[in-house]
Amino acid sequence: MSSVDYSQEPSVLEGKPPLRKIEDDIIKPLNTKPDKKYYIALAFTLTLAFIGAIGLGYSFYYGTGMWGNNNPVGWGLPIVNFVFWVGIGHAGTLISAILFLFRQKWRTGIARFAEGMTIFAVLTAGIFPVIHTGRPWIAHYLLPLPNQHSLWVNFTSPLLWDVFAVSTYLTVSAIFWYVGLIPDFGALREKATTKVKKIIYSVFSLGWRNSNRHWQHYEMVYLILAGFATPLVLSVHTIVSFDFAVSILPGWHTTIFPPYFVAGAVFSGFAMVQNVLIFIRKIFNYEYIIPIDTLERMNKIILLTSMMVGYAYSMEFFIAWYSGVQPEQFAFINRAFGPYAWAYWIMVSCNVIFPQLFWIKKIRRSVPYMFAIAVFVNVGMWFERFVITVTSLSRDYLPSSWAYYTPTLTDMAILLGSFGLFFTFLLLFTKGLPVVSIAEVKAVADGAQPSHKDH
Repeated sequence: MSSVDYSQEPSVLEGKPPLRKIEDDIIKPLNTKPDKKYYIALAFTLTLAFIGAIGLGYSFYYGTGMWGNNNPVGWGLPIVNFVFWVGIGHAGTLISAILFLFRQKWRTGIARFAEGMTIFAVLTAGIFPVIHTGRPWIAHYLLPLPNQHSLWVNFTSPLLWDVFAVSTYLTVSAIFWYVGLIPDFGALREKATTKVKKIIYSVFSLGWRNSNRHWQHYEMVYLILAGFATPLVLSVHTIVSFDFAVSILPGWHTTIFPPYFVAGAVFSGFAMVQNVLIFIRKIFNYEYIIPIDTLERMNKIILLTSMMVGYAYSMEFFIAWYSGVQPEQFAFINRAFGPYAWAYWIMVSCNVIFPQLFWIKKIRRSVPYMFAIAVFVNVGMWFERFVITVTSLSRDYLPSSWAYYTPTLTDMAILLGSFGLFFTFLLLFTKGLPVVSIAEVKAVADGAQPSHKDH
């Protein structure tokens, strides 16, 4: 009976770092003052956020006429950006919850950061439906709260379904994130350099003593939350896709949208996580915690979801042809060869063609190549949402109402502002909380678990 050689498996941690080094390296950024590069990066992201705030100010003062929305394109960049950011937020729950349930150890180095990105992306996404209503000061009408007029929200509207789905997703993701942080808060409490920090970490650690009983309760709760969060990965973007799929507009009214949107969300989310982690591992010297093997696994998932998205693109054309419905056939021909053909082919190139380079192992393990491809993926996924939203609306059933949609400077300012807000959240996160889970990384380190070489 031949023995299995586990030495050939890709490593979770590079080398054999001692447990104390892992803990000290993860905590170090929290106890050191930011350098000049950090302040430059923060100034840049705040500048982008300020540009977005100016765009919002113009929108509030002059109205949504400052946007490029027209008749018939009543849904413009705000909805495109909303779907894009909700998609970015999907990778965190997938990496943390689903890979945890499947006992994938390689998630440990990237899960915490991905969870943080989920919360920041969903918070950024939440801005857009509110401003798209045109009356953000009465956004609370979207909530099913009793009021003096006995008015209730329209439960049959898919836009209201978004409110329930996204708010539930944000709540569960935030609780899941916080529960995972509790053991780390206990470690940070012991390593605190000031009395104020020690008090803050003591409060958030909820009396964590690192005892066996605490670990048993923690692991049980974490497992339950992971099981509860997993269906949300499928449900949230499925419901977001219903915004389009339950309409009767050609190009939208299709049953492939739910799985297609979920695959696209995981696709773009993994690409964004990979992009930011490349910087994190370099800046904080986490190359041994987030090795190339981990990034390669992420690239394989990007490749898989790229092919799923490409399959969805081809199936849309096939079903439109097979249905024999002329408006449906025209909608997809118009996407590929109409006035927005430039956007469609950017989408196809970035989402389907470029990721195929990951079949080559040398490219899959090359940091510059994988970074560039992931950037293309995020560009392509933004254009996918643009193509779905705008092309179907700009040319509907009535040719006399056709119009070309062009985003305005205010639209672009709000888009830049959303990126500025998202990356500002991430920068503050890197200096306020450990971007890598101390407890989980130490648990998979060499020597952390008893070894039984004879069995």
